[in-house]
Amino acid sequence: MRAKRTAGGGNANYRGGLNYPCIGGTEHGAAPEGYATVLEEVHLGTGMDVYRRVAAGILSWELQRRAGLRVRTESPRAVPGARVVSGFGVGPFRLDAPCEVVWVHEPIPAGMPQAAGFGYGALPGHPARGEESFEVLIKDNAGVFLRIRAFSKPGSWFYAAGGLLTRAAQRHVTSRYIEGARQLAAEGKSP
Repeated sequence: MRAKRTAGGGNANYRGGLNYPCIGGTEHGAAPEGYATVLEEVHLGTGMDVYRRVAAGILSWELQRRAGLRVRTESPRAVPGARVVSGFGVGPFRLDAPCEVVWVHEPIPAGMPQAAGFGYGALPGHPARGEESFEVLIKDNAGVFLRIRAFSKPGSWFYAAGGLLTRAAQRHVTSRYIEGARQLAAEGKSP
């Protein structure tokens, strides 16, 4: 179930440049002291087909695109060490968020429970310091869930000064991820 792991594992795919403690912490739900945390888990449906569709969408950056983010990446799939810049806004009001994938779980052909997804960490230039992860889980009862975990601190005094606005923006983007996952889960179903 677990593909290449970079956090703590010394994987050669990990390129560095991440400037926060507890690299890879979202893989197991760990967060460094003093960092704000997010944990969202929502039910998406039932069955292996739903699980596979959402896993494919997460691992191909489609979840970010459906959340309304522009995605520039060197890899068509999330793989350890891949760098991605997601951004939102227009023109001079565009905010780019460079990240590096720190862990990936690939889906396995059969069996429940299992989880697939990835975590990425903020690189210099990101408005925050920290990590975010996106996983789809299928449980023993075939229920499929999206889990988003994050821990973060503002990346500069400018973003720290926008405290409430910054947290509101994070909640908004998280809700967009959830909506994107619901869209992926619903594809292929009969009306």
